[in-house]
Formats: sequence, structure tokens, C-alpha cells
Amino acid sequence: MTHIAATALRPGIGEMLETIIGGDSLSDEQAHSLVGDAPLDELVAAAGRVRDLASAQVVSYSPKVFLPLTFLCRDSCHYCTFAKAPRSLKAPYMLIEEMIAVAKAGAAVGCREALFTLGDQPELRYRAARQALARLGHSTTLSYLAEAARKVYEATGLLPHVNPGLMDLTALAALREVSVSAGLMLESTAERLGEKGGPHYGSPDKSPAARLATLRDAGRLRIPFTTGILIGIGETRRERIESLLAIRALHEEFGHIQEVIVQNFVPKPGTRMSGAAAPSLDEHLWTIAAARLIFGPAMNIQAPPNLRPSGLRQLIDAGINDWGGVSPVTPDHVNPEAPWPELERLREVTESAGKTLVPRLAIYPYYARRVDEWAAPGLRTAIIRGIDGEGFAREDHWCPGAATSGLPAEQLRLLRPPSLRPIGALDRLVFRARDGERLGESEITRLFSARGEQFTRVVAAADALRRQMSGDTVTYVINRNISYTNICYFKCGFCAFSKGQGSNDLRGPPYNLDLGVIAERVREARERGATEVCMQGGIHPSYTGETYLDICRAAKAAVPEIHVHAFSPLEIWQGAKTLDLPLRDYLQKLKAAGLATLPGTAAEILDDEVRAVICADKINTREWLQVIETAHEVGLRTTATIMFGHMEKPVHWARHLLAVRDLQARTGGFTEFVPLPFVHMEAPMYRKGLARKGPTFREAVLMHAVARLTLHPHITNIQASWVKMGGEGVLACLRAGANDLGGTLMNEYISRSAGASHGQEMLPAELERMIASIGRNASRRTTLYGAIPAPRHAAARVDGRRAYAGLDQSSGVVS
Repeated sequence: MTHIAATALRPGIGEMLETIIGGDSLSDEQAHSLVGDAPLDELVAAAGRVRDLASAQVVSYSPKVFLPLTFLCRDSCHYCTFAKAPRSLKAPYMLIEEMIAVAKAGAAVGCREALFTLGDQPELRYRAARQALARLGHSTTLSYLAEAARKVYEATGLLPHVNPGLMDLTALAALREVSVSAGLMLESTAERLGEKGGPHYGSPDKSPAARLATLRDAGRLRIPFTTGILIGIGETRRERIESLLAIRALHEEFGHIQEVIVQNFVPKPGTRMSGAAAPSLDEHLWTIAAARLIFGPAMNIQAPPNLRPSGLRQLIDAGINDWGGVSPVTPDHVNPEAPWPELERLREVTESAGKTLVPRLAIYPYYARRVDEWAAPGLRTAIIRGIDGEGFAREDHWCPGAATSGLPAEQLRLLRPPSLRPIGALDRLVFRARDGERLGESEITRLFSARGEQFTRVVAAADALRRQMSGDTVTYVINRNISYTNICYFKCGFCAFSKGQGSNDLRGPPYNLDLGVIAERVREARERGATEVCMQGGIHPSYTGETYLDICRAAKAAVPEIHVHAFSPLEIWQGAKTLDLPLRDYLQKLKAAGLATLPGTAAEILDDEVRAVICADKINTREWLQVIETAHEVGLRTTATIMFGHMEKPVHWARHLLAVRDLQARTGGFTEFVPLPFVHMEAPMYRKGLARKGPTFREAVLMHAVARLTLHPHITNIQASWVKMGGEGVLACLRAGANDLGGTLMNEYISRSAGASHGQEMLPAELERMIASIGRNASRRTTLYGAIPAPRHAAARVDGRRAYAGLDQSSGVVS
């Protein structure tokens, strides 16, 4: 069977599919009915559709090293070649330094997981095992495993997954502290397989009750757990269903089963089952399809690719969404006769099914995004820093603001015209967005999940829409940033700019500029061709609403024609509150004092679930939107921003975009949307191990593309930040829907405080060279996207970094 076509489903299978699509699970009775005579093609077609409800695009795998801590085992499974007697081994146990050496070799080629595998409790059978453990300072194999996992992790950073057989509650609790996940194959609940003549005869640890007890204890301890069934060892289809239902019952109780493996028995020479028949491909596909239907779309279903190398595409069709661990360094010690397929081969097969091969950690994405519940404290930071926004492994070393992180070649390769593939569900979403339709939260989240060819299609659609709306003109404004104070009594977890209690170790001393210094900097900005000053600062405890009015007056007195783009919604909220004024009245006062527009900063993520973590004492989503909407009502236009890539998820990005779109549909007051990738290096929440290293490059580019699509037609300008993205990064964004590069900045300080290295200023000539390098036309603009008055053009032609007083933000401080 080379390809399973989607067919019209018979009533029984159709009813099951409707049940699952409706959000319910199959009943036990429905599950048992799968043993009937439904055609395999129908089961496979239904299973593939169920899988695609949650994993329409991705098939994952874990790049790992395989560390056989010991080949000794007290069991005698009739199909196993892993277990060996002490006399056949050089040493009973692998030494920790040997494991570290293998793990380092794996880490050097991109492995993320250290898989520890071993036989069940060999010290209960072999004196040699007990003696070896004593020499190693341990009384049990599981105790030695805990030490090995800890030391391999500390030496290499590879995240341990332990697969040691039966574990009691005490052993599981100890291993939870040093591993991110654990595993134990249930294999089967059929007790008869342990009877004389059965494959588990003489193997006390293969008792179904004992193995289910380990699975249950792992659930009690909130351990992400891998299990599964072994097919073709004498069990019936009905017994397979019963085994899968037993696993499902535990998962429904504890939520801890991170994957279910459907492994096919392969007869091995030298074993008592060497002459047994292996299960056919069809039998394997039937079992995978049954597992998918029983567990539904959310479960990760895996089939080892090295055990079915000629049927890889069919395994995908039948409903798997994971290939398991694949090692470029070590063999599969459990199945040494079956080499791992080349990664490129897996990628080709996966792409032939219309999906993208994506690496993951040893802990699956759902659990990786919930580490406070599912991981030991000592492992949480490594997990957080190792994932992308969806919880898969971070695939590149690029970080926002880092001058030394090159752009990932694979993502740059995908910035190309899309292939002429049949129109799919994602294309239909893109077409609806292009036509101005408001997409839903889940639909926008789906766009953010685009990878591989689907990434190419989303980006290309956004770029085509950019060309339609803005042509090939890329705009920018000549401006100066004036941050009048970095003293702030708020405690935002992402901010390395503000100075307050406990922040003196971060960049730069506290300062507070007086009005004369602010005025002087405005004059300097005009002399260098600026049409705008962008003024923001921390929330100084002595500032009132009058302070911001005075700042406006000082700027306008210094240069009456300067455009004052100033004050975050947080500053507006605080200013109005200190004067006991309604927002509308206070904004009208600021406008009369010279305020022209507001930066839509302090938005971060417009979702209070996230704000409660990163800026709990800041204005909430409703208050931010209230400030902005009121500003629009009094005639003050604003920008809109998003600060992303720290601890939030793509669904939060979707909510943010919808909040911005809906407000713009009411007021029309936003001039542009500005994605601001999180710069992690000096951010307090990163230093505490609570944040990612900013978005991946794929996510950063996608944010610009998805914003272009989902905000259309209400917001027509999408800005890319050269400070965050770097020169090459913003060029990629300009090919993904962006049409504006913001300002030249002069004294950009906030991103640099967080660790960004892309400079404090980008001269107009540099910006224009960048824009021309991709065949676009540069155009200077005003803050409101108007034409630049001629005198300002002349002043801005100076191509050099003229020295001027006050280059350092902290000069001219008020004590």
C-alpha cells in the first residue's frame, strides 16, 4: 500500500470521526468496535484527519544520544537482544565519564536529549551488578542512574530522558529531579503473555499490573511520561485495544502521557522468537490508526522509523505525528540491527506528506510550555531557553539584538516564491485575510505555526499584500530618542532600562534629565535633520502629570516645528491619575502643550494572563486600550506595538493582534504596527531563568507577515525595528510584509540597556543603502507618513556622526 486515499467513510467510522471532531473521546465500546471489519483505508483516512486537527503541519523528532547505562537485566524477554549476561560485557555499567564523552559528541552535532536506557533492576539477579554498584558508591541501579543523569546534564546541557523499567514512587521522585521525562513501555495488558510459552515468561518486570502501577505513580508526581504497546508478540487486536484504553484511562486521570509509541516487533537472530513472524505493514497501520482514534488529536503518536524503513510515508498517513528519538551519533542499542534513517530521508518523506520535520526536546511541547507544573525547578530554565513559542526545540542560534548571531540559512532559503502546490486550509486562511476578513483567534494562531513551505506561503502572501498597499517604497523618519529618566518604581520583568531597587547591576547609572537638557537635545535633533523627537521614560516616583506637560512645553519652546511623539499609555495613565483628571481632559491638556502623537508602547502583550507574569503592577489590557482609544478620540494618533518572544505563546500574539485590529476598526487612529522582539540578554526575567532568548528568527519574521495579513485593511504600515532585528534581519522583514524601518533614533537606549548590539543610531545614508540593496525605494517621511519639508532634507544629508553635546543619556541629571 503506497498511498492511502481519503475515501467516503462508512457510517460507523463516520460517527466516530464526528464524535472526535466534536471534542469528545470514543467510548470503550466504540474503541472495541475497531476490531471489526472496517476497511483499512477508511480507518487510516479517519485517523489522518483526526491527527490533522492538532498536528496538520508538523511531524516531530528528538535529536538524541543513546546512553546504555547497563545491558544487564533481571528479565528474560523472548524477543530481546539488549539484555546480556555479565560474562559477555567488558564492564557491568557504563562509567559516567564515558557517558559524558558520548553526550558531548552528540551536543556538538545538535542533539538535545540524553536517553538513558537500561535493563530492569539487574542487581536483584546478578552479584556482579551488586558488586559494581558498590564500587560506584550506590546500592541500586536507579540511584546510579540519578547521579549519571545529573552529571551528564551538568556537563553537556543535554536534557535527560530516563527509561529504566519499573520504578516505585521513591525512585520516580528522585529521577524527576534530574530528568525532564521518563518512559516505560506498557507493551500489553494481556497477562497470558507472561505465562509459560509466552514472550514475557520469566520476566517479572513485564507484569501488566506492575507496569501500570509505575505509570500511575508517574502521573501522581506530574512526570511527562512516554509509554506504548509492542505489537506482533502474540497479542490479539482486542488486547491491543484494551492496552491502549488502559493507557488512556491513566492519561485522563493525570494528563501525563506525553506520547504513545506503537512499536512493531522485529524478530532477531539468537532469540527464542527469532522464527516468529513480524507484524505486517497493514497490521502496523491498523494499530496506529486505532491508537489515533482512541486518543484523539492531542496525543503524540509515535512509530520508530528504523523498524519500518520501507513504510515511512504510510505511517504518517495512518496518524503518527512523531518519529521518536533519532541519533546522529549512537545506534539504537535495543534494536542494533536497525540503523537510524538519515535525517534527510526522514525530512523528504515527511515533506512528501505535506508536513514539516521539526525537532523537539525530550519533553513534549505541551509540557515544555508548562514547566512550573511538569518539571523540577533545576531543569526549568534549560527547558524554557531551549524552546520556541510553540514548545518545540529552538532551531536557530539567532537572538534579537545580538550582533554576533548570524541569520539562519534555512529560514533565509524559505524567503522565496512558494511552490505551485494545491490550495490547502492555510492558503484559504491567507486568502480570507488578504480580502480583509477578520480571522479568529485559532486561525491567526494557525498562521503563526507555519513552518517550511507553509512559512514560505504565508510570507509570500504578506509580501504581495505589502506591494499592493505600499508599492516598493520603504519609509523611515529622522528622529531622536530622548529618554528623560531611567528611574522607575514599576518592576517589569523584561525591562533592563529602568532603575529601581535591585537594578543597579544593570547597564548604566540612574539619571533624571532637567528641562534645559531636554530642550538642548531637541535643538540638536533639529540641527541634524530630525523632524520628530520620541520621548519616553521610566515612571519616576516624583513625576506628576505636570511633569509631562512641562516636557512638552520645553520641547516646543526649543523647536516650535518639532513633532513631539511622546509618552507611553502607562505615563498617560499615571499623569492623569496624579492630577485627578479624566483621561480625555489630560490628553487634551497634553495636546495643547504640544503633544502631537503617542507611541503605543507599554502594550507588551495585550493579554492579562501574560501581563500578570511580566508586568503585574502595570496598566492592564483594558486600561491600555482605554488610553489609546481616548487619545484617538481627541485627535492624537498613535502607533501600536507588541513585545514578544519571552514567556507567552502564539495564542497570545493572536489575541493581541485582534485587540489592535478591533480598536483600529473603531477609531482609525493607529499609524503603524511595530513588532518588537524581546531582547533577552540583560532582562531581569531572563537572568532569573524565566524567559526565552527572544523569538526565533522564524517567529520574528512571521510576526511581521501575520500582522500584515491579519491587520489588513485597517493598518497599512508594518514597521521593522533595525535595533532589534539588525540590518540583515530587517531586510528579511521587508520581504515578509514590512514597509517601514522606523526612525534613525539618535540615542536609542532602551534596547541597548537590554543587551542589544545594533547601535544607537542608523544614519539616513545607511538606511537608504540597505533599502536599495533589495531593489526598494527609500522615502523619508513625517511621523504621520507625510512628505518631508525641503529644509529638513538638506539638514539630514550630513553623512557622518557629528559630535554633539549630550550623547550620553545620563548627562545633565537632576539630583
